[in-house]
Formats: sequence, C-alpha cells, structure tokens
Amino acid sequence: MRPLKDKNMMKKILTLALLAVTSLAASAQEDKYKAEMDMLDAQGEAIIKQYKELTAKDPKSEQPATRAKIMAYSQMLDSISNLQVQLIRRIARENKQNQLPASYIAEAMYELGYEGLKEVLDPQAAYYSNPALERAKKLLAGYEKRAPGNTFKELTMKDMDDRDVTLSQWVGRGQYVLVDFWASWCGPCRKEMPNVVACYEKYHAKGFNVVGVSFDQKKEAWVAAVQQLGMRWPQMSDLKGWKCAAAEVYGISSIPSNVLVDPQGKIIAMDLRDTKLAQKLKEIYGE
Repeated sequence: MRPLKDKNMMKKILTLALLAVTSLAASAQEDKYKAEMDMLDAQGEAIIKQYKELTAKDPKSEQPATRAKIMAYSQMLDSISNLQVQLIRRIARENKQNQLPASYIAEAMYELGYEGLKEVLDPQAAYYSNPALERAKKLLAGYEKRAPGNTFKELTMKDMDDRDVTLSQWVGRGQYVLVDFWASWCGPCRKEMPNVVACYEKYHAKGFNVVGVSFDQKKEAWVAAVQQLGMRWPQMSDLKGWKCAAAEVYGISSIPSNVLVDPQGKIIAMDLRDTKLAQKLKEIYGE
C-alpha cells in the first residue's frame, strides 16, 4: 500500500497556499472577507504543521497509526478547502458591482471546478471584464467542451502498432467508457493510474472500458509507460505533446483529465480522479 500522503496531501497543501495568497492579492478596496479567509488559512496551516511533524517521524508512513492520522488530516483539509471555495462563491455573489471577487476567483479557479466557475464567472458582474480572469475564462471554455451532456467528439490517431484508430471504435457502442487523457511524462498521471487500473479490473467484465489518449511525443516512452503501469486497455496518440488534437477538441489544458461516456455516446461526468471514479462506477454498476 503506497503512503496516503503523496498526491492528496500535497494537492491540499498547494490549494491552501494559493488561497492564502488570494487574501493578500485581493482588491485594494476594503475586504471584509479577509479575516474569515485568514482564519481558514490558519486552521489549514496548523493541520499541515501536524502533518509535517508526523511524517518527519515516519517518512514512509509505514505505521498504521500514521496512515490513519494522515487520512484524518486529509479529510480535515478537504473540509477547510470546501469552506474556502464556498466563501469565494459567496464573495462573488455579494460583490457583483465591484472588483473584489476577481483575485479570489483567479487564484482558486481550479478548485472551483466547472460548476463553481460557471456560477462566479457571471458576464453581468462588474468584475467579469477584469484582466485577472482571462485564464479562468479560458479554463471554463475548456470545461464546456467536455461538460456532461455533450456528445463525445471524434478523435483519429495511431495505436501503439502504428495503426489508424478512432475513438468511435470503442465509444458510443453500448458500453460505459472512460476516455483518459494522460502522458508518460506526467507525474500526477502516473500516480493516478493505479486508481484507473483498479476500476478497470473490477468493472471491465461488467461492460466498463477505458481508452487512453496520450499527450506523449516519444513513442518509446509511451509504450513503456503503458506496460509499466499495467494499462490493459486501448491506447491512441498523435505523439504531438501539448499540440495533441485532444487538447483543442476536449479543451484539455492540464492532465490527468478524463470524460466518462455512457453507452449511447453522451458524456456523463468529467475529471473523475482519486476515489471519484470508483464512486461513480459503483453508482452505475451497483457494487
């Protein structure tokens, strides 16, 4: 069992750091929300301090007690992160006539996710035209291309044997399919892959499939990673790195990313990572 600390805890530490910067970077106008955000930041920093002290004593998280505490810290940080996101959404709702929300949104755009960004990026709000929100708008536009409700879009690439393949060979043919955007050089992708492998192994016999769409440039590295990570599902790539056709077609600006497509070819979920993919598949297959 790999240490629970790796990606989940590091992501939460980064989130808290970004949101701490937000309160410092907020508009020069009076910010009545700063004290509330600072309080949440302080709570998060206290948990992070305890986490660092714990892992300094047990770096590999080998002790069951250490793993249990790390899980508890992770859940507490999740709760704080959720409260911070809720606060930013409230700031946006209560300040549509001024510029205050812009810096909060810009710093927390990835944590807000698709629904959150749709809510706070209100074209009628005074802050909507703030230059600080250009990246957030581009992120939302990318989400819109692969949002639930859309029909999947075709991709034509090569498989690992240099044969022409299309996404429609597997998608929209009566199975639930996860279209998984990844690359061999992407550390977070490699850390996420055991979750995808576990889901594939559990549900493939029930009709679940995965298609990997690689953002690699070097075929050797791509093929080696597929073998190393135990990815026993179809793969495709145009070996163009970030110029991969999928980047434009599906609005992919960061990986790992994915879309879950239903048997008729409609996207029903996106960016299912960590335990979210397993939870969604349990809903579908009932176990």
